[in-house]
Amino acid sequence: MDIIKVLTDYLAQPPIAQTKSFIWLATPMGIAALCRSHNLTASPPFEEAVKEGVEVAIDLSREEREFHQTEQGLVLLFYS
Repeated sequence: MDIIKVLTDYLAQPPIAQTKSFIWLATPMGIAALCRSHNLTASPPFEEAVKEGVEVAIDLSREEREFHQTEQGLVLLFYS
């Protein structure tokens, strides 16, 4: 399974929520947070995503995490 292809397919779907910094999507791998900002620091904004996830009733504090660069932007992926 090509994770970038799967993420790209799900980025075309309606989001489950939106916050100031992220567009939230449910994928078969877990919860994906597409970063709205293109001006990112050297490290992915995982802590910001965890804080904003709480705003839309998504608790990501104990999830595994990874990031992927797609044509649509940086995607943070949270999974168990």
